[in-house]
Amino acid sequence: MAPQSHGEAAEQAAEHASGAFPPFDPTYFASQLFWLAISFAVLYLLLSRWILPRIGGAIEERRDRIADDLDAAANMKAQADEAVREYEKSLADARAKAHSVAAEAKAESDRKIAEELAEVDADLDAKQAEAEGRIRESRDAALSEVRGIAATAAAAAVERLSGVEIAETDAQKAVDEARS
Repeated sequence: MAPQSHGEAAEQAAEHASGAFPPFDPTYFASQLFWLAISFAVLYLLLSRWILPRIGGAIEERRDRIADDLDAAANMKAQADEAVREYEKSLADARAKAHSVAAEAKAESDRKIAEELAEVDADLDAKQAEAEGRIRESRDAALSEVRGIAATAAAAAVERLSGVEIAETDAQKAVDEARS
């Protein structure tokens, strides 16, 4: 092909410009419909045989995986709830046991304290009775000495005041009579 001149190109452009747009030209409708049908059939077969089953399989697989994961999560939640219930039960049992042990320990310590207090009270009562006995003995001894001293002092006073000497036994009788 020889190079076209500017004039020949313009003529060809004018020829083409005189016709309709090819897709809308009725002379090409039959071939366009034929290729449309073939393209549609090939595309339909590709989609229905290979692409859509793969997409559907992936969707179904994902749906199954999600369902399995949800079931596993529900099982784990049930196990966790059971573990929490067991923990709370064991905690309540431990608290109850601690309270009972504390109550028993308190009762035991109260009993021991009461026993020790009774022993101390009995010991103190015995010591008090012993001390009171010693005090009585000391008082009686002091009183008997006081009577003797009083009798001696009375005899000495009578002798000094009156010049008469009195026997110790007479002075003792006089002190006893004055005391009564």
